[in-house]
Amino acid sequence: MYAKRLKAILTPPELKILQKLTTPQKVQDYLDTLPINFEVKGETYMSPRRVLKAKTAHCFEGALVAAAAFAYHGRPPLLLDFQTTPDDEDHVVAVFKENGLWGAISKTNHALLRYRDPMYRTIRELAMSYAHEYLKWNGQKSLRAYSAPFDLRRYSPEKWFAAGEELEWLVEDLDSSHHFPIAPKKIITKLRRAARVELNAMRVIEWPDPRTKKR
Repeated sequence: MYAKRLKAILTPPELKILQKLTTPQKVQDYLDTLPINFEVKGETYMSPRRVLKAKTAHCFEGALVAAAAFAYHGRPPLLLDFQTTPDDEDHVVAVFKENGLWGAISKTNHALLRYRDPMYRTIRELAMSYAHEYLKWNGQKSLRAYSAPFDLRRYSPEKWFAAGEELEWLVEDLDSSHHFPIAPKKIITKLRRAARVELNAMRVIEWPDPRTKKR
């Protein structure tokens, strides 16, 4: 059983945290307490073990912690990858199912692209709920594709939960997994740009960037 394999490698502090995260809501609440990882010292792809020690995470790292909590409590540890235009950033969430419906855990610093309650019948429905929120500062809607649910049980817990090195290999595996287009190309070219009020919502952040100088 995968949960047993994961529990066997946990340290007491890790065990204390994960055993409390019994529901998706509690997982999201915990991730919301972690400051955003602004990668001040360079790009990171930390394992859950490193995140729980550092107490900071960006979207990929937060999704892995959520997946670890799911695995601990017997749920499938599933990731969902969003691919964008080349000039925007991809996003990763952890997905779960309750009463036959899909929801998502999302670590982000913005008011958009956040937690999704389990009320979507398919992964496509869930993915599409992010499409109109995925914006660039020029108003362009930039979401282009979403992955199938990516099951971390294909790897041993030691490989992704406890790794001391950056998980670049996992990012590459996720990125190269099968993805589905968010819409046909003829539709993409005609998407309406976001209104100013929508762009203003993007300015709402949860954690200030320490690299931003105060005036």
